[in-house]
Amino acid sequence: MPGKADPDRSGLQQDWEEVFGSPPPAYASVAFLRRALAHEEQLRQYGGLPAATRRALSQIVSGKPVEEAARGRLRPGAHLVREWNGRSYQVEVQEKGFRLDGRTWPSLSAIARHITGTTWSGPRFFGLNDRAGGKG
Repeated sequence: MPGKADPDRSGLQQDWEEVFGSPPPAYASVAFLRRALAHEEQLRQYGGLPAATRRALSQIVSGKPVEEAARGRLRPGAHLVREWNGRSYQVEVQEKGFRLDGRTWPSLSAIARHITGTTWSGPRFFGLNDRAGGKG
């Protein structure tokens, strides 16, 4: 019935406020509220997110670009190697950006796009997260 409130919504909103200390987003669906609360329970039960992930998220919340926050795992001077279509690409991590073939790039995603000609997550393309290895 249009306009009829979901009886679970008010209870989930109360649970959200208890767990997160603020009201849920007004646009959040009941299904989303359930999943988010279940995820938070799992985090608390099994020890939460790794410290590096918490640091990166904190930096992102503070306004740092996602790519830059994720780069915290990579120190300047580190090298990433990726083979693509029979060619080996070596990228050097720099203080501000990444170097490939004598050119400095602002992000790994820009390099991945340059290499493949398609949109890629740079960290994924270079195997820096669990979802690496799908294409190529």
